Amino acid sequence: MGNSELWAGALSLLLIHHETGCPHSALNAARLLDRIGEMENLDDATRCLCERASTRLSNGKELSHACAA
Repeated sequence: MGNSELWAGALSLLLIHHETGCPHSALNAARLLDRIGEMENLDDATRCLCERASTRLSNGKELSHACAA
């Protein structure tokens, strides 16, 4: 699976989880984010975001209103 497909898959699963609350979509999105985070050419900031998102999705601790925006 190429980089574009990994990103597209992770975003698609994240949206499915957000729209439906499906825990399987959350876990599969987390797995894809883990794979993305392991890419050698990824910058540190993006790697950190992938790790944070994966952890929250894996633990079921997504925050609905984390920011005031």
